[in-house]
Amino acid sequence: MVRALALLLAQLAAAPVVSETVETGERHLVDLGTFECRDITRSTVLQRVCYDSTRQDLVVAAGGTYDRYCGVTPDTVERLLDAPSMGQFFNQNIRREAAGSRYDCHV
Repeated sequence: MVRALALLLAQLAAAPVVSETVETGERHLVDLGTFECRDITRSTVLQRVCYDSTRQDLVVAAGGTYDRYCGVTPDTVERLLDAPSMGQFFNQNIRREAAGSRYDCHV
């Protein structure tokens, strides 16, 4: 038993650490290794919210498609996550149709 556990731990230690990469609607790949991600269950609009506070990058899964928004302040993300209707807050304050080019990423 101890030998099997030691073997398993050795295999896990040798396994490469792979971070998740998602493709955005603009066909850009985003490595989520530095992002804190949350699966969203209380919204019919948003399925997942990932945020990198150092770079102020927000990646959102809405309607099954990931989109990236840059320059999003931690306060805005906090208000999104605390909003009574996350979808309504997102649609009115962050989504490109409402915010224009405010959160465009220049990559």
